[in-house]
Amino acid sequence: MFTLNCDRAHLYAHPERELSVDEQSRYDAALAERARGVPAQYITGHQEFWGMDLIVTPAVLIPRPETEHVIETVLELRASGSSARSPKPEARIIDVGTGSGCIALALARELPQAEIHATDISTAALEVARANAARHQLESRIQFRETDLLAGFENNSFDFIVSNPPYVGESEEDQVQLEVRKFEPRNAVFGGPTGTEVIARLIPQAQAALKPGGWLVMEISGTITEEVKTMLHDWNEVQARPDLQSIPRVVQARKSIG
Repeated sequence: MFTLNCDRAHLYAHPERELSVDEQSRYDAALAERARGVPAQYITGHQEFWGMDLIVTPAVLIPRPETEHVIETVLELRASGSSARSPKPEARIIDVGTGSGCIALALARELPQAEIHATDISTAALEVARANAARHQLESRIQFRETDLLAGFENNSFDFIVSNPPYVGESEEDQVQLEVRKFEPRNAVFGGPTGTEVIARLIPQAQAALKPGGWLVMEISGTITEEVKTMLHDWNEVQARPDLQSIPRVVQARKSIG
């Protein structure tokens, strides 16, 4: 499909099709890249997330199906009507460390009345996120900002802060897939020696930036669940949600109203 720039139906409908010399060369080059460990998504430049075809480059983390649990959590909390004091249609949401923009784009699609912001410390990542927003005609819905976590944002200004932060510890590096270690952006994978260093910085910033009653929703790994819960000891309604493999994957926490 990548070599011929066609869809799956076309591929199956024309089994007699022979590759030209140029197409064979392109196919061989793609196989060679994959053989040395380059993720297929970086070779093709695409990855599906929440029903959207997204551009991905080595500047951004490849969106994973597990991250869709972040979207599901926000939508469930939003539907419950318990997100904040502000009227539902005017929810302000920020995606911290947006990378490819996958979370921000999915939320912009699902919550058409919401005001969506997205940050990243990487200029290259923001270029990819903006390109994805433009591809899906969502560029007018998302305000992108290059900054470190929530630096520069006002206190008490968001209903939801969502993030898929780097949460793998450098001490766990030898347990991470080789292609992840070798090819995905290191600062999007590893959060420091223990994996919780970025989260430890984000939580107090989120506490300040959220409106009373607002929610922090983060993707995490099972290995740091209890430590993250400890960091959230002064938050309300703290809960770790499992993924389809029953591994804790998303933590939610609510800022107190009073």
